[in-house]
Amino acid sequence: MGWVTYLYFANLLYYIITAVIVLFVFGFFFPFIYPIANYSLLAVVSLLVVDVLILFSNRKGFFARRDTLDKLSNGDDNPVQIVLENRYLFPARITVIDELPFQFQARDKEYKLKVDSGKSKTIEYDVHPVKRGEYSFGAVNIYVKSPIGLIQRRFRFSQDMMVPVYPSFMQMRKYELLAISNQLTDAGIKKIRRRGNNAEFEQIKEYVSGDDYRTINWKATARKSKLMINQYQDEKSQQVYSVIDMGRVMRMPFEGLSLLDYAINSSLVISNIAMLKQDKAGIVTFSHKVQSVLPADRRNAQLQKILELLYNQKTGYLESDFENLFINVKTKINQRSLLLLYTNFESLSGLQRQLKYLRRLAKDHLLVVIFFENTELHAFLDKPATTTEEVYNKAIAEKFAFEKKLIVKELEKYGIHSILTAPQNLSVSTINKYLELKARGLI
Repeated sequence: MGWVTYLYFANLLYYIITAVIVLFVFGFFFPFIYPIANYSLLAVVSLLVVDVLILFSNRKGFFARRDTLDKLSNGDDNPVQIVLENRYLFPARITVIDELPFQFQARDKEYKLKVDSGKSKTIEYDVHPVKRGEYSFGAVNIYVKSPIGLIQRRFRFSQDMMVPVYPSFMQMRKYELLAISNQLTDAGIKKIRRRGNNAEFEQIKEYVSGDDYRTINWKATARKSKLMINQYQDEKSQQVYSVIDMGRVMRMPFEGLSLLDYAINSSLVISNIAMLKQDKAGIVTFSHKVQSVLPADRRNAQLQKILELLYNQKTGYLESDFENLFINVKTKINQRSLLLLYTNFESLSGLQRQLKYLRRLAKDHLLVVIFFENTELHAFLDKPATTTEEVYNKAIAEKFAFEKKLIVKELEKYGIHSILTAPQNLSVSTINKYLELKARGLI
């Protein structure tokens, strides 16, 4: 760890020197003050020399280290720790200034505290990134004061640390743990009752209270002389593709994150859930052309491939080409799959321009169109109108909100499933739809 020392006048020293200068000025008019000024100057210089010796006699008098995750999770609170260690022989009063990446636009990470001799302390805080990419942390600056307190010495640690920000793996792990422990309902995931028998046979087991009596295997019961039932499991190895629109419609921000980042975070979550359900997960990204296609798979390395692919995606400024999407899906995805299409339509006319391609996709695959409610528009609608202008604005806002509902009806008319959701509820809504379609045996 490199360190740099800086010496500058503290407030106390500033006032002392000012007082000495005043004494010398008055000495021009009152000669008897000269000796007092001289002794005062000598005392100040002596204290300065002592303070310098105290602070600079120990070359490594203080140590600090910034600890972060290897990669940060986009849209989440990520913990950061600064570990401090006082190696001086005296209690040190310190000021800690951490140089955060410019993306956070934060210049207020300053802490003042006291660290006893030979002791350690830890400062903890969170950072909340809202964009994927590389984040460069600067140095951890430690300003140390001696007991005299006339000067400060600066140490610099953990300089030039680069940390990548990936799609929200924290959100992914949260839903993964809930899925493994069968507690998805705690996150708002609906418990959907299976319709009919569309599962694969797994094994014959002994009946326990609560099992479906309709699955009793009478032949096995006769052989064992006790009730035996057939146990079934969900059909496996279905292909689930997250198809992400990266055109200009996905640049719209909500609560700091763009719609694209919400879609990317949700795609990572649903891909992981699908693989836990023994289905295969894949990714398609497109804008004016199809940019990447990751074939559906459920091998161990697939989730890491999805994470790396999503990390590099960016929105463009061109209109998305759904015809090109249809052609690529037709040629590259041969097996009937669940396509979760993340896009956004603000008007019915915007949907109708792309509807013929969506219908052709739905003919070969199970298509779910996922688009977003304008939460700011709903907040505006909830406020009472008090002026004529506000009444007109509210009427226009009602029209836009109603068009979103018309889009859902239009998709339903052609047998296309849809999800209209607030951005912050996207992952929960998508998981609910996926589990509903599996329960209905549509995939």
